[in-house]
Amino acid sequence: MVELKGIIVPIVAPMNEDESINTDELRRQVDRQIDAGIHGIFPFGTNGEGYILNFDEKKRVLETVIDQVAGRVPVYAGTGAISTKETIEQCKMAEAAGADILSVITPWFAKASQHELYVHYKTVAEAVKTPIVLYNIPARTGNAIAPETVVELAKIDNIMGAKDSSGDWDNLSAYIEDTKGMDFGVLSGNDSLILKALKAGAKGAIAGCANVYPKNMVGIYENWKKSDLEAAQKCQDAVAPLRACFKYGNPNTVVKVAVNLLGYPVGKCRAPFNYLPEEGIEALKKTLADDKAKGMC
Repeated sequence: MVELKGIIVPIVAPMNEDESINTDELRRQVDRQIDAGIHGIFPFGTNGEGYILNFDEKKRVLETVIDQVAGRVPVYAGTGAISTKETIEQCKMAEAAGADILSVITPWFAKASQHELYVHYKTVAEAVKTPIVLYNIPARTGNAIAPETVVELAKIDNIMGAKDSSGDWDNLSAYIEDTKGMDFGVLSGNDSLILKALKAGAKGAIAGCANVYPKNMVGIYENWKKSDLEAAQKCQDAVAPLRACFKYGNPNTVVKVAVNLLGYPVGKCRAPFNYLPEEGIEALKKTLADDKAKGMC
């Protein structure tokens, strides 16, 4: 079983002008991340626009990433869907492609009870052998996995962890505290809480900002690991200006625009989720210039 640890990048899905997948640039982004020391690659997560890619596109992206990674780091695959049936189909596709870990987001749109979420994840876990990481992001899905449900799901053999992107420290810390002593790991999905979560016992983070500043994000974990908390805190604090730009638009869009501004032709997010006002672009340019002067990129 792959160890759950470190900074995992929910890698952007590079697109051409016609919104088709730019696999050549995807390969370059994979190498860029690994060269920066990233601990895992996560295609078609939230920042990888998994919510808007079809089945065949996901398969193509995943197979491209796995081929380019070539075993250098673990590959996580975002395989959640609204129905249990489709989630299993996505999981089996990713398993056949060779993904190391399946990241399964909660169902969305329709409200699910905790019982329904438990049965959903249990059924999915029984259909595959690949380890599963639960993905909690209620602001996007409308469904939250309660800490007590996470504890019950953690008892299932191939459910190995949970990513919490709620932004709620009480919820994230409950995931960590309530599963201590179990064979289970928790990842922060909020880039501003990474160091705090590591100190509390988290295994790492899935960090969207790593698309922009991979070395800095890796620095949070690596400095924490060697007990250089001052350096880790410096890396953690350095994320704030970029995150402040999220107020101008969808965070996915801000991140992808930032990667483009750094000189990597990853294209736009798929319409309609691709607008950033001029005010936001200018703020982002200033932030990137300031951060470059600090040596972050």
